[in-house]
Amino acid sequence: MRLILSRKGFDSSAGGCPSPIFPDGSLYALPIPDPKSKIHYGDIHHGEHDIGALVEDLTRGRITAEMGAHLDPDMQTAALPRLPGWRPLLGQTGAAQGHLRKQGVGVGDLFLFFGLFRPVEKFDGHWRFVKDEPARHVLWGWLSIGEVIKVDALESGALPWARYHPHFAIGPDAANTLYLAADRFSPSRCARALAGAGIFSQLAPPLVLTRPGSTKPTAWRLPKFLYPRAGQTPLSYHSKLERWSLDLANSDGDHCHLQCAARGQEFVLDMDEYPQSHSWVAELITQQGK
Repeated sequence: MRLILSRKGFDSSAGGCPSPIFPDGSLYALPIPDPKSKIHYGDIHHGEHDIGALVEDLTRGRITAEMGAHLDPDMQTAALPRLPGWRPLLGQTGAAQGHLRKQGVGVGDLFLFFGLFRPVEKFDGHWRFVKDEPARHVLWGWLSIGEVIKVDALESGALPWARYHPHFAIGPDAANTLYLAADRFSPSRCARALAGAGIFSQLAPPLVLTRPGSTKPTAWRLPKFLYPRAGQTPLSYHSKLERWSLDLANSDGDHCHLQCAARGQEFVLDMDEYPQSHSWVAELITQQGK
C-alpha cells in the first residue's frame, strides 16, 4: 500500500495566496484557477460560504467569481449539483502523473491531500488574512483509490456523472488520468473499514505539517517513524538525507523534521516499509475526518 502526500489548492504560485482557515477553525482548500474549466468560483458551495466572494476578497479582485475553477480533487457532495453515481475523484496528468505511474500508484493506495493555509477574518463585510498569522501546510482530506481510468480511453457517454470535471476539458492527452474514490478501505491492522474519501474540516494539531513556530511552511514536523532508516526508501522527492533530522534531546523527540521540497505535487511513500504509517493514517481519519 502506498501513501501519497498530494499538494492541492491555492499557494503563492497557483492562486497567489493561501487557502483560508475560518474563525471557527474550519478549513477550505481553494481550487486553483483554470480558464478551461466549465466550473466557476461562483458555482461552488461550501456550507454558508460564498466561494466566489471569498476568492475575490482574498485575492483582492485578481480572481473573480466568474473565472474558471479547477475543482480537483472534488471531494464534497454539496459543492455542486450532482448526477446519480457521483463519487469523490482526482485528476492528474503531466509530470505529476508520470511520477505516480513510475511509483506504481494504483487501486488500494491512499492520497492524503495537503495545502497552504492561513487564518482569515471578516472586516467591513469582506474577508482578509489575519495580520501576523503565518501560512502553514495542513492536511485537509484523503482519497483511497478504488479505480484508475484513462480519460482518453473512455467511450463516449461513459461516466456521465463525471463529465463536468476539469480533466474532461483538457483535450487529447494520453497521460490524463482519473482516480475514483473507493467506497471503503482498511489500513493494515485497523479494526474497521474507513470511508474511502473525506475531508478534515477543522484545524487540529495532528493535521499541521509545518513545524510549530516556523515562518517557512516547508519546514515540516512529522511523526518520528517517517524518518528513513537504513534499508527504507524515503518519501519520494526527499531522498537526500540532509533534508531529514531527528531531535531526540528535547520534548520534540516523538517527531522528525523534514525540509519539504518546494516543487512537486505528489510525494509517495511505501507504507509497508513504514508499518506505523497504517495506524497513523487510521487515527487521523478516525479522529479528524468527516
